[in-house]
Amino acid sequence: MDNKNVKVLLLECFARQTMVMMEFLHKDGYHLTTYNSRKTDLGYLSHYPDKKILAPWNRESEEESAAELLKVLQADHYDVTIPLTDFSATLLARRKDEFSKYTHVAANDWPVFMMAGDKLNTMTACMDNGIPCPKTLRRASSVEEVLASGLSYPFIIKPRVGYGSIGFHKIECEEDLRKHFDANVEKFGPQVVQEYIPQTDIQYKCEVFLDRDGEVKSAHVFDKTRWYPIDGGSTCCSTSVDRPDIVESSVKLLKAIGWRGYGDVDLIQDPRDHLAKVMEINPRITASVKVCFYSGVDFARQIVENETGQEVTPFMDYKKGVCLRYMHTDLLWFFESPNRFKAKPSWFSWRHTTDQIWNPRDPLPWFGYTIQGFMKYKTEQKKRQR
Repeated sequence: MDNKNVKVLLLECFARQTMVMMEFLHKDGYHLTTYNSRKTDLGYLSHYPDKKILAPWNRESEEESAAELLKVLQADHYDVTIPLTDFSATLLARRKDEFSKYTHVAANDWPVFMMAGDKLNTMTACMDNGIPCPKTLRRASSVEEVLASGLSYPFIIKPRVGYGSIGFHKIECEEDLRKHFDANVEKFGPQVVQEYIPQTDIQYKCEVFLDRDGEVKSAHVFDKTRWYPIDGGSTCCSTSVDRPDIVESSVKLLKAIGWRGYGDVDLIQDPRDHLAKVMEINPRITASVKVCFYSGVDFARQIVENETGQEVTPFMDYKKGVCLRYMHTDLLWFFESPNRFKAKPSWFSWRHTTDQIWNPRDPLPWFGYTIQGFMKYKTEQKKRQR
């Protein structure tokens, strides 16, 4: 098959993962179209797309965004449509039957999607299959129910469905619980309540690709060397590592819920027993996926091959020690962390390192992204207030 005849549509091209997905879809020779809502979006400023769409997209209304996407799919043919964020992945999974009339949707069926998208479902799958995870309450619908469980302090509460550190609270006492629990439920919906794992060790991500038959075609592990906010947030520095135990847990979990395609599993190593424990599954392409590509795993090719019924190219080996930084928040980490001069790898080192956004072969998107970052910074920080 001539890849140039395969038309790929990327959604929500303001997201960081847009950069590497565009780069490798272009490199693999696919006809690439990006869906953008602003002229400062990465996918609009980049020179990689063959076509750029500028159209409405309302992240506050799934219904409105679905209607706009449907117009795009009816106006032109796209072989594969790939979501890049939780919002667009949820939109496609929930309406997969409708959109599949026009394109191959790179999202799992809704029941499987919600096994991953709902953090309590993920923890239940871990507990039922003997996969290391934090102690988690299977039921936590009220403050009184949490108190009656006997779960030891400190523990955490966070939304069952969400991203990053939004809605995350460390609970030290009953007063904390009463202060935050009902407010979180009102704002974000049902909560996950689980033991707090001291964040003095390393966090990890495992990116797995399972083809249509459930066969593993790639499994890449990288650590979350630094994250921001520093008390629990998103990755700002990561390095590819060799952890067969993490691959085993992640593959077992994704197979247990019937997952297909690209899957991202978050884990944290517990300093008390040195086990890497599953925290959640992100049912979309992670923002830090560039470290996988630059280590030798082409998830973009695998996604398109899988959705178009081709044999999926395996990428079972990858380079270790490749480092990825997100300088927009790694800089904030440096200002706030007491370990700024003790970090390993050194904050000042760029050996075997690339940045999530910056690409010297495609520099313009970095400037647009930085402008958007300044505009959104206060709003995003407010969402993450403890």
